[in-house]
Amino acid sequence: MTKNVICFGEVLWDIFPEGEKIGGAPLNVALRLNSLGIATHIVSRVGKDSLGKGLTDYLEEQGLSTSYLQQDHAFETGKVLVSLDATGSACYEIAQAVAWDNIRCTSSLEKVVAKSDIFLYGSLIARTLVARESLMKLLKKATYKVFDVNLRAPYYTQGLLEELMQEADFIKFNDEELLEISAAMGCKDTTLEGQLRFIAAQTQTPQICVTKGGDGALLLRDDCIYDQAGFRVKVADTVGAGDSFLATLLEGLLNNRLPKEALKRACAMGALVASKQGANPSITEDDLNFLITSAAK
Repeated sequence: MTKNVICFGEVLWDIFPEGEKIGGAPLNVALRLNSLGIATHIVSRVGKDSLGKGLTDYLEEQGLSTSYLQQDHAFETGKVLVSLDATGSACYEIAQAVAWDNIRCTSSLEKVVAKSDIFLYGSLIARTLVARESLMKLLKKATYKVFDVNLRAPYYTQGLLEELMQEADFIKFNDEELLEISAAMGCKDTTLEGQLRFIAAQTQTPQICVTKGGDGALLLRDDCIYDQAGFRVKVADTVGAGDSFLATLLEGLLNNRLPKEALKRACAMGALVASKQGANPSITEDDLNFLITSAAK
């Protein structure tokens, strides 16, 4: 039976010094999942403007369904100014009062979410009341919920994060996010494994993952810890690498790959994306296998 995923949240244009590229964490996840053969829908909202049309056209060219991409007549399509430091790490200046802040919940959305294998959401989408209320309604319908933590100050509170974690069946952090959130909840453990287990116990979440940048990732699944080292690549920029990592990990788990194999593929995908410019470079299965095989030699 075909697996299907709903990704809910921001769609936007990342504005780099050299030009504009499609972005938004849930959209990046959706595009990668779609390229990996998982039937995926993006639920978001764009403005009735040239950026909205360009984004819609791009998704259709990539074969990603736009059936639940709403159009807003009052607000513009989202934009983010992206700056990169010397290591390729990104900083973001996120435009406010944009179309994706106003995603509306509909009865047809509730039905498709209820039938999905995975409903994925992030923390940034909850920065406004309209989108947050839509998210909370859909979370009540979802059967398996993946929370992709993306801390973008000042658009979150500890209380909101804890509420979103309590809803989740699977949580993905990066190492800085895990440290900040677990410490705020009272965790004294300084190890990533200890912090993962602390969050799992506090939120009753059986599956949690943390990425460690170029050093790989840890996966907690059913009380077992899986550790995967990173793959060495020359970094172009880190934009979208974590999103493609998550998409590849979810594809592996959906297709019943062994956790260790799924984590290895996910780390390899994240590295390949970081080696190229932009959040959604083309990565083939051959590219993925070549990096994994080369690293094993």
